[in-house]
Amino acid sequence: MAELQTLIFDWDGTLANSVEKIVLSMQRAADDIGLEPLSAPAVRGIIGLGLPEAIAVLYPDLDDPQRSEQLGAAYGQHYIKLEEVPSPLFDGVREALDTFRSAGLRLAVATGKKRRGLARVLEKHGLADFFDATRCADETASKPDPMMLAQILYQLDTPAECAIMLGDSVFDLQMAHNAGVRPIAVSYGAMSREQLMACQPEHCLDAFSDFYHWVMREQAQGPSV
Repeated sequence: MAELQTLIFDWDGTLANSVEKIVLSMQRAADDIGLEPLSAPAVRGIIGLGLPEAIAVLYPDLDDPQRSEQLGAAYGQHYIKLEEVPSPLFDGVREALDTFRSAGLRLAVATGKKRRGLARVLEKHGLADFFDATRCADETASKPDPMMLAQILYQLDTPAECAIMLGDSVFDLQMAHNAGVRPIAVSYGAMSREQLMACQPEHCLDAFSDFYHWVMREQAQGPSV
């Protein structure tokens, strides 16, 4: 196994406990513009995609670009209001990230959020300058396209086999496979273990603390020879 150099994280549902706010915001936005709000499982199934791509999946018959834009704008308004108190990081995330940095690992975020949304939440959590690289769906291709991972790997001068993508959605795992990055799933976010396992992650972990202990074991063992 190659030396582990870089850890790349999804944000919503992986580092931050924000899935239910996303679901509620999309349901309220649909109601605002006269669309039928969809079920929570349906909305959870698009978390990880960029907003335009998510809307296209949720409402495939919505062929009016103006209404799609209205839905996206309404979603953003509801989400920003709900995020006045930012979604908390999952238990142990901040401490683990600090330990990873101290161990010499590079840290990155690859998210379906827009840049302004990620900047806002990083600022509120005191993480504005914490990560070595970040990519958002509105400045590159949406997951599961591998472009955002390719850009992060290039920026951090990391071979794909020396990086891990940690995520809670099939789009995270598909993107990792597409980029040649090691895919690791977490089952506590948007999607079920069954959905995640269908994408053949290297591991599927049930708590962020499990991921922390796994990384530290990898670091202690070193690369295979």
